Amino acid sequence: MTRHKKPRRDVAQEITDRIIKALEAGAPPWKQPWKNGLGALQPLRNTGAPYTGMNVLILWDRASEMGFENPRWMTFRQSLELGGHVRKGEKSVAIIYYGTTTKRQEDDQGEEVDETIRFLKCYPVFNVEQIDDLPAHFYQHHRSEIEKTPPPSEREAFFGRIGAEVRHGGDRAFYRRSEDFIQMPPYGAFDDPERYFATRAHETIHWSGAPHRLDRTKGKTFGDTRYAFEELVAEIGSAILGANIGLPPDHVEDHAAYVSSWLKALKNDKRFILKAAADAQKAADFVLARAGHPAADSNRPNADGTGVRSAA
Repeated sequence: MTRHKKPRRDVAQEITDRIIKALEAGAPPWKQPWKNGLGALQPLRNTGAPYTGMNVLILWDRASEMGFENPRWMTFRQSLELGGHVRKGEKSVAIIYYGTTTKRQEDDQGEEVDETIRFLKCYPVFNVEQIDDLPAHFYQHHRSEIEKTPPPSEREAFFGRIGAEVRHGGDRAFYRRSEDFIQMPPYGAFDDPERYFATRAHETIHWSGAPHRLDRTKGKTFGDTRYAFEELVAEIGSAILGANIGLPPDHVEDHAAYVSSWLKALKNDKRFILKAAADAQKAADFVLARAGHPAADSNRPNADGTGVRSAA
């Protein structure tokens, strides 16, 4: 009897397909937690350490879909080690990690050398709302925490510590890379303070990509792949930043042209979203560090690889 080898799971394609479906439905995962009224808190591991990069989007997406309000997630084994029990019939969420393996290869001179190969895999986690009998502090989460937003003076102090030059005037918000400044409409032009600061967060993520900072390529033409990539980094980066400081990423409606360019890029490159999420995490970490925010020290890679922020 001939045994057929089971096809290898294409994790990157699965993630990309889900993001495409969400965008086509007008429900990108970096905005859904806010639209559903749950608040976009940073997803946390069983240790309290934050998830980063693509895993943030995956867990926001699934928490929104499944109605979870608690930001903590853990594996089946971790729940058992803590005395918990995943309820029968509960479905897990697959998150990703990067690993490396060494393969013996023959080089151009015919000599055998060790080549390091990176790979992407996934593993299942459960939200604590799916688990019984955990220690009490795992369940002590209140949605009201997301409502404890600082007053405008504290917001201004946070952004002021970053050191970006901000000019006010006109009716457009943008970052001008050639002159290295952020242009914002007057504060009073916004419906409320949160929209002003959420917009400023978006432009600050763009600011982080300057050549003498994180050095991201902007792209030259509206809608080209690099331009679309940078806009996606700013969208996701400002959402991650907002999760750390309590700002909603609903300051602007996604322009149809942006969504169209993202869909085109996603359909042509299954790792486009993974790369964008990794760069978005780097940008958010950079901004948080500039502002002296404690989250900048906690958003670090973990031994399991799920915190890796390099491009996928």
